[in-house]
Amino acid sequence: MRLVLDASVFFSEIPVDGPAWTTPSVVGELGDIHAKCRFEALAATGLSVREPREEDLSRVCAAALATGDAGVLSATDRDILALALELSAVLVTDDFAVQNVAHHLGIETRSIRQRPARAIRWRYRCSGCGRYSREPGDCPVCGAPIKRKLK
Repeated sequence: MRLVLDASVFFSEIPVDGPAWTTPSVVGELGDIHAKCRFEALAATGLSVREPREEDLSRVCAAALATGDAGVLSATDRDILALALELSAVLVTDDFAVQNVAHHLGIETRSIRQRPARAIRWRYRCSGCGRYSREPGDCPVCGAPIKRKLK
């Protein structure tokens, strides 16, 4: 089974069984010495680092808009999702927003320490007047911030 690893894998001690990939942006997030050592150990046993394709990044962005997670996904999140999509790999992450977009794209996920996320559909509601909106931002009626809520 092919695996694409999120940064949280490098901060844990879970075993990585099978061929694995990650992205340069994930490697850039590894700040502490433990995570860097874990990366080096996995790289020595065959971990590959590569950039995702642009067409897969576009599909991820479209899926994130459809699920309502576009505002909370980082560039690194989009990179690992696109790489998992390209490689038809299992995505190893504890990030619920990443798992939600992965479910929408048909990407299998594996959690590390958290319970697996279920597919979520978000709604947006004004924190001031309570009106619902299609997207986050400022309310056109009262100007208060529009917040993401579970549907």
